[in-house]
Amino acid sequence: MFRRTPLALLNLIHDRRKFLTSLAGVSFAVLLMFLFNGFMNALYDSQLQLLQRLNGEIIVINRLKTTMFVPRSFARRRLYQARALAGVVDAYPLYTSEANWKNPETRKTRPVRVLAFNLADPVLPLPGVLANLEALKQPNTALIDTQARAEVGPTRAGLSSELAERRIHIVGTFSLGTDFAAGNGNLIMSDVNFLRYFANRGPEEDERSFATADIGLIKVAPDADIERLVQTLRDTLPNDVLVLPRDGPEGFVQRERIYWQDNTNIGFVFTLLTVMGFVVGIILVYQILYTDVADHWSEYATLKAMGYNNQFFIGVVIQESVLLSMIGFIPGFLVSSLLYALAAGTTGLVFKMTLTRVLALYGLTLLMCLISGAMAMRKVQSADPAEVFN
Repeated sequence: MFRRTPLALLNLIHDRRKFLTSLAGVSFAVLLMFLFNGFMNALYDSQLQLLQRLNGEIIVINRLKTTMFVPRSFARRRLYQARALAGVVDAYPLYTSEANWKNPETRKTRPVRVLAFNLADPVLPLPGVLANLEALKQPNTALIDTQARAEVGPTRAGLSSELAERRIHIVGTFSLGTDFAAGNGNLIMSDVNFLRYFANRGPEEDERSFATADIGLIKVAPDADIERLVQTLRDTLPNDVLVLPRDGPEGFVQRERIYWQDNTNIGFVFTLLTVMGFVVGIILVYQILYTDVADHWSEYATLKAMGYNNQFFIGVVIQESVLLSMIGFIPGFLVSSLLYALAAGTTGLVFKMTLTRVLALYGLTLLMCLISGAMAMRKVQSADPAEVFN
């Protein structure tokens, strides 16, 4: 095996110009697969980034809320009932709504998502939020997401603009990112200010409270069994709410991902594009290997005349396929990493280059090259020693 490897490598690199062209072809196919797969995962991951940062191990929502971004609220007294159970440390309400934000420079309006909570509750412990809690207590103030789209305008503290046709002052920033619901960006404000802008939510006891909440976060004691507590909450609370663990295969985060996978064409479209990139790669690599065999046709025939069997030649082609997958994958991966960072900064979406995804795409690259190698083997096996003397 090892003594054959130099022949495969030398076949690839003997002509530097052709080798660089081959390398570019494989890298291009790798780049296509990374980009299509990356955008698909970015759209899914972006839907989950807010959920994963919520400070609660158990989530309470309206039973009719098929996805987090459906505007269905539930009675906030369900959280009071949950607080009475053993193992529950606290329960926090989160309020969400959409409103028109006016770009302070262009004066054009764009819809943004507004998140609000009691500032005494550690609902969303992002660094920018924790640093600006005192400033958020002022009337008509909010924080703006630095990863908002460019159409939102500048994202810095000290701005004044309009939200829902009402004056608002930006007193700080935080970093979260966009998703399907917050396609332009996010604002965070106190629950008191939220009521000023969305008075239709209605007071329950006084101006500082609401009759309903959009999401309930339940903080669990460190020694509590989350699964058992979830079941206890389901048995205790009325069936107008749905109780889910935040994480896990049956959790709120996974439920959200499955919803977008099953109810949109995102997965189908980008999977199809990834397959197309895979097929393009097979064609490119086949052309590379077939040309290499054709260039060394007389040498292969001579080796056959010397007694080398087809298994030897098949081994050489397979090794060339593996080498192409390894050498071509590296530049494709590096360029994809740069494009991921650029796309994340431009769109505000989450582009994750995880080890699992990298290994999966290398597996596709290896399979792509092996299929091409298998197709090129037929040319090697047909090499006729008599052709050397023609």
